[in-house]
Amino acid sequence: MTTKKVERRIKIKYRIRKKVNGTAERPRMTVFRSNKQIYVQIINDLTGLTLASASSLGLEKMPKIQQAEKVGELVAEKALAAGITAVVFDRNGYLYHGRVKQLADAARKGGLKF
Repeated sequence: MTTKKVERRIKIKYRIRKKVNGTAERPRMTVFRSNKQIYVQIINDLTGLTLASASSLGLEKMPKIQQAEKVGELVAEKALAAGITAVVFDRNGYLYHGRVKQLADAARKGGLKF
């Protein structure tokens, strides 16, 4: 059974996904955050392929905000290595605040444009 909070996020997620779509030129960068970790993928929605991904699973123990910043830098580095410079940001129903914002800012600092 899901809670009202989760159901609300899923509704917002679908509303965002109606508008945000990744192409080969501008793939979609999507964020998933759990209570302990944060994950990010860069996806081409036309082919359904994940072009680059990063997560906080392998990182040393640190505050979650710093984890998000490291993951943003990692994904930007991997995306640039794969030849991706511009992406469409999909916050996946989460508020653009805290860890999600920190990850996005670090990815921008790393060289991604969105």
